[in-house]
Amino acid sequence: MSLVGKKFPSIAVDAIDQMGDYLSINIFEKAVNEKKKVLLFWYPKDFTFVCPTELHAFQAALGEFEKRNTLVIGASCDTNEVHFAWLNTPKDNGGIEGVTYPILADTNRNLANILGILDITGSEYNDETDTVILTGSNVTYRATYLVDEDGKIFHESVNDMPLGRNVNEYLRLVDAYTHVQEKGEVCPANWEEGKEAMTADRNGVASYLASN
Repeated sequence: MSLVGKKFPSIAVDAIDQMGDYLSINIFEKAVNEKKKVLLFWYPKDFTFVCPTELHAFQAALGEFEKRNTLVIGASCDTNEVHFAWLNTPKDNGGIEGVTYPILADTNRNLANILGILDITGSEYNDETDTVILTGSNVTYRATYLVDEDGKIFHESVNDMPLGRNVNEYLRLVDAYTHVQEKGEVCPANWEEGKEAMTADRNGVASYLASN
């Protein structure tokens, strides 16, 4: 079930920064209290393959997000200790040394479960042991959430494990949403900063289509 248009779940999650400081981050409160947009991206596991390419890509674009009043926060179900070990592993050895934004450690999977982004393919109840056996890796897909200054989710997307994200698309989405906030116009297909937007009425779409 889509969460777009709804408030982001108000729940605190353990996290760590590049200095090794242990944090507790509530995404909803962070957005509202700091009056910033938040990009929260989930990845499956530390010390894997596609994942470090994404963390470095978001780091490379961090300045662009900061220009747009947007915080970047990573997340997985690994522990803070594993995150910190990865943060101290050089890039040329598959590590994420140089990443400066915080990373959530949702080890109890409370937030990931609320968001519905865990790779659980099925479950089976065992009468003899009175237990539920899960199938699937029980780690998160590559889910991404954009949250506005009121704590409302204005974008969500979920990629399967092998599919890395295009960071520039999230910059475009932040630009588009900011344009809507500031100008009251809507952004048509393939809109980018500096391009023509339109009013949300029949005349607006007719004028836009006639000139494009």
